[in-house]
Amino acid sequence: MNDDTPLIAALRQCMPATHLLTEPGDCWPYGYDNSRRQALPEAVVFPTDAEQVRRVVQLCNEHTTPLVARGRGTGTTGATVPVSGGVVLSFERMDRILEVDPDNRLMVVQPGVTNQAVQDAAREHGFFWPPDPTSAAVCTVGGNLACNAAGPRAVKYGTPRENTLGLRAVTGDGRPLRTGVFTTKGVVGYDLTRLIIGSEGTLAIITEATLKLTPRPESTLTLQAVYADMRDAARAVAALMAQPVIPCALEFMDRSAIEMIRSYAQVDLPRGAGALLMIEVDGPADCVEAAGDAVVQAASVDGVLSVTVAKSEEEVKALWATRKALSPALRNVAPKKINEDVVVPVSRIPELIDGLQALGERHGITIVNFGHAGNGNIHVNLLVDPDDPAQMQAADRCLDEVFSLVLSLRGSLSGEHGIGLVKREFVAREIEPDTLDLMRRIKIQFDPAGILNPGKGFPDPA
Repeated sequence: MNDDTPLIAALRQCMPATHLLTEPGDCWPYGYDNSRRQALPEAVVFPTDAEQVRRVVQLCNEHTTPLVARGRGTGTTGATVPVSGGVVLSFERMDRILEVDPDNRLMVVQPGVTNQAVQDAAREHGFFWPPDPTSAAVCTVGGNLACNAAGPRAVKYGTPRENTLGLRAVTGDGRPLRTGVFTTKGVVGYDLTRLIIGSEGTLAIITEATLKLTPRPESTLTLQAVYADMRDAARAVAALMAQPVIPCALEFMDRSAIEMIRSYAQVDLPRGAGALLMIEVDGPADCVEAAGDAVVQAASVDGVLSVTVAKSEEEVKALWATRKALSPALRNVAPKKINEDVVVPVSRIPELIDGLQALGERHGITIVNFGHAGNGNIHVNLLVDPDDPAQMQAADRCLDEVFSLVLSLRGSLSGEHGIGLVKREFVAREIEPDTLDLMRRIKIQFDPAGILNPGKGFPDPA
């Protein structure tokens, strides 16, 4: 006896059997992401081309069934969790690089290709794609575009929005779209490319992306600067960003992060270190040393304890070893920590760090902060035990105040992780009612039946 629903029966008609999962035990692994939230989809579909995507979207629209696009599940906000059930569209088999055009500095890819595969292919021609999230080895370009995830290089080279020329996508009612251009300039029509990027799969399903490539620099110089406290480091960040040499990476760690590393690994840092900056500059080989001198001068503000310039590849690795020790230290101390990313103006970073320390003390929660200092994108880590109900209640109260603090400093609730499930109820604090209403009406134009990633991005209307 066949117990298929009408939608499942229709999917079996249009997709090969090897491209469809319907058994709950097979579907469960596609119902969660790195947020630790999970929900069971009715089916999982593995398309291999844009036409298969279009047919699946049309069927879900006809049956008013939720549809969630998924890459590799590395997101931390629950954006790919199918909270309303329905169908998960997994892009792991749409992972081809379709074209590399070095003369025009572009690459055309399917959404399931990993960031690392793009970097490897671009490197063969002397280029790179600037977005470089920490999870580059496994995260997909489609996922990068969905939440505009950028990584350290954004401080100089920008986010996916600045490094994507155009898209092919399918709207919620099954219409194929081509947005953008194949050139570096173009102003015909509205910029739907930048609108879809960062929309977390709520407006359209991306089936192809034309990426803008950047020539690889001839040389890179790595520096580490240590300060007595975060205010000294923030003055250095402001000085670094005000001089002509823009760092290609400007990362920081606060005192709590430094102390955590000290307890986990042997690190060579000055006593009294209250903040640390990792700085990289790149450019022509005959200019990078002078650029490094300019950066050293800008970083040497009052309160600096040391500025170290790496002279060899071994010294580069030694300097970055301090930063790389942080993630395993955090996993060792709090394997189920809460990781939020927020953004504030660079000049307000000290106020944010001071405020976070006060919130941690008030709620009895250790908070460790690090991130991309050059653009104020801070990763706020609450070290909690999710199996302790009292601690999780304290964490909820603390997070509520964290977001209020960020907004009071003219900041934003997310820099690159997105909104997903975990921040949707806070969005109305940042976006005014009339603006939210306009965004909801734009969503209806793309997705009339509301099937694309429902329950994500925005709070429910009052």
